[in-house]
Amino acid sequence: MTEPSLESPLLLGMMRLLDYPDLDSPQSLLGLLERCVERGLTAFDHANIYGQGECEARFGAALRLRPGLRAQLQLISKADIVPAAQDISRWRVKHYNTAAAYLVGAVEASLARLGVERLDGFLLHRPDPLLQVDEVVAALQSLVECGKVAWLGLSNAEPLHWQVLARELPLRCNQVELSLLAQQAAWDGRLQAMQADGLQVQAWSPMAGGHFSPTLHKALEEVAVAMQATPSQVALAWVRRLPGRPLPILGSLRWARIEEALAGSALKLDAPTWFYLAEAARGIKVP
Repeated sequence: MTEPSLESPLLLGMMRLLDYPDLDSPQSLLGLLERCVERGLTAFDHANIYGQGECEARFGAALRLRPGLRAQLQLISKADIVPAAQDISRWRVKHYNTAAAYLVGAVEASLARLGVERLDGFLLHRPDPLLQVDEVVAALQSLVECGKVAWLGLSNAEPLHWQVLARELPLRCNQVELSLLAQQAAWDGRLQAMQADGLQVQAWSPMAGGHFSPTLHKALEEVAVAMQATPSQVALAWVRRLPGRPLPILGSLRWARIEEALAGSALKLDAPTWFYLAEAARGIKVP
């Protein structure tokens, strides 16, 4: 039996932390974290490859200024992607690594960079075609048993990926790309499958990088006016309306965008509005 889902209005993604010069100093980043916690946003999403580890290191430097804040945070990290630049083989190729030694080492390195003793959540970042189930299960179980990881999850996993591992491991979540421009999981049954298997859906890139078509922009603005909200709040509400109430992973670290998302976290769309936006995004009529 998996434990309860994360309790936070959204997850704040740290992937692009290095793109924000105003958050370069530990003090400035700490200020952002404190404002988030004050508004009930307590969950932060990392990965060992974000900024080649520098994003975790900067987050850890901020946290060291106020160690007591750690108890109020929920920290997630991910691993198994090896970028080509970090491949030490002669091939210099991007690949996945789910060997036990690699996963254990990745967790220990994330803990050191973040300056914490335990990750609240640890996720396999991408499905590895060479994954050996027994080896991965043993490695992840050992990380939980020794207290370095509180709970486990997956990212970008398809049903067979999570079902095989869930036979041996209590998995809590699956992070998938999900937005008005990435709707496939909403139509092919994956969201219902995750809900049935007790996995919380966490939606990465819920705003699709803002690459909405003029038609979709117009539809979002129409709905926003009708609901006294903003187009961005409506786009996030579209994601949350899906089965399992997916938890958006917000990529922006600008406070105005974070505050806007938090202010609209209770916005709910009815079914006709959801389908109206889905149709505008897909460019085809609902079948």
